[in-house]
Amino acid sequence: MTQAQRRVFLIKALLEEQSQYRDMPVPAGESEQRRLLRSLMNIRPPRPIGEDLLAVQDEYLRTEAAARGVTDIADLTPAEPGLYLWQGDITTLRCGAIVNAANSGLTGCYIPCHGCIDNAIHTFAGMRLRLKCAELVGRQGHEEPAGRAKLTPAYDLPCDYILHTVGPIIYDRVTDRDRELLASCYRSCLELARKNGIRSVAFCCISTGEFRFPNDLAAEIAVDTVRRYRGEIEVIFNVFKDTDYRLYRDLLG
Repeated sequence: MTQAQRRVFLIKALLEEQSQYRDMPVPAGESEQRRLLRSLMNIRPPRPIGEDLLAVQDEYLRTEAAARGVTDIADLTPAEPGLYLWQGDITTLRCGAIVNAANSGLTGCYIPCHGCIDNAIHTFAGMRLRLKCAELVGRQGHEEPAGRAKLTPAYDLPCDYILHTVGPIIYDRVTDRDRELLASCYRSCLELARKNGIRSVAFCCISTGEFRFPNDLAAEIAVDTVRRYRGEIEVIFNVFKDTDYRLYRDLLG
């Protein structure tokens, strides 16, 4: 199959799974097809997936990843010993583990093509990730509390693992409890990485954005906590916005 044929195959298979969409035509344009495929993956509930569908999905996503380009931690220059600052798409990083700023449901973002990191990670890791996260939540019997971390395979991402952590949501002002929970997210991820022999971790800007933790304070807590607890683990502070890049640049080195 060509990449275009894989994309159409996946769209048709996902449309067929849901009776209300079975008669929906596949758009002719590539950009429209890409958006529809991502939307269908985003709304798909965590349920078993056929091996034929998985095989095509894996080939499609890995080909897409190669086309987008992969950045290896070995090619980065540290800002200070063991700490890196990198601006870009965290789903294109090759390292031990990347950190997902998850919601308490842990199974990803269900809003089609939403711009959050949770949506991107679940999209480009593939549909097995949501199923795995649902298994973890089902096993513990409750939603994921803030400040902890869970480990899953990375599936079709170039990294080896994903660390999922739920940060605090700011409703009014930042409390001492909010600060402690955010620091706990970083500690929990590092502890879980250490227990599993993971030697490098890429952190996103946990709790900023839609969770409304102030970016400058979040960066200070992130850098301080990682410096205290990283041990021998190499850490990448991954940022996407120019504002966050400047904040971390001023804190590092």
